[in-house]
Amino acid sequence: MVTWLERGDLRLGLVPELGGRLLSVQYRGVELLWRNTDLLDDSLHLRDGGVFRPNSGRMGDWVNYGGDKTWPAPQGWDGPDQWPGPPDPVLDSGPYLAYVSDDLVTMVSGADPRTGLKFSRTVALTDDGYELRLTAKNTTSRPVRWALWNVTQLPGGSPVTAGLTRPDVVALVAGTGTPEYTVDGDRLVVPPQDVVGKLGVPGTAGWVTYGPLTLSFDVDPAGEYPDEGSPLEIWLEHPLPAPLASLGDLDPPARIVELEVLGPLTTLAPGTSTGLTIRATVA
Repeated sequence: MVTWLERGDLRLGLVPELGGRLLSVQYRGVELLWRNTDLLDDSLHLRDGGVFRPNSGRMGDWVNYGGDKTWPAPQGWDGPDQWPGPPDPVLDSGPYLAYVSDDLVTMVSGADPRTGLKFSRTVALTDDGYELRLTAKNTTSRPVRWALWNVTQLPGGSPVTAGLTRPDVVALVAGTGTPEYTVDGDRLVVPPQDVVGKLGVPGTAGWVTYGPLTLSFDVDPAGEYPDEGSPLEIWLEHPLPAPLASLGDLDPPARIVELEVLGPLTTLAPGTSTGLTIRATVA
């Protein structure tokens, strides 16, 4: 089931059944998010009458529908304190329950036995865009330690601009190379380029812009963040002649930019939650 929210020039399309995804952000009729049009039509339904199914396996097995989704961090494959996705059959591609009102939708995941978490994603319209209110709750009887990690996929081809409080940028993933960037005073600029790789931004000022979309978020100066202390990460990818063996046979389907916002690592006692709010403005 697809749920649409509309106000003025903005129209949002959500698919709770598919990992609680926000799959469309249309501004004045123009789509801002990247989604896989080989898999989904303009109404956000699967082509050829398919149905959404939970997806698991290696990165090369991930069915990347696109859009905006939430994952747990840190990512990794070395032990139970790391999330070995995507894919993931509960938090990334499992069905979420939806609670709908006029101006917002709250989508709630199932309880994930791997991480011990249950996610809630509220998408609410605002006067100049929308707001993402994210929570992760520990559903187990033991303490767990995770960070919220929100991933917004956008079509490649434009520069990313982010505010800085200090010129602190780190290379996190070099699939085919490290993305090139420049720092100009209090701004980071990542130009469009054909590379598969990721930058971390420990020095983020709490905002990042891509085209008409700006994401703003609070940064805890005393918080411990994953990935060398990065509350913001920027991922670039483009199609390749063959899957990347070094990244679990990841096979990028298109030129994609990911704006990734993270909360601090938090130890959650049984039944407690951590939250992250992202404010999206469109202009």
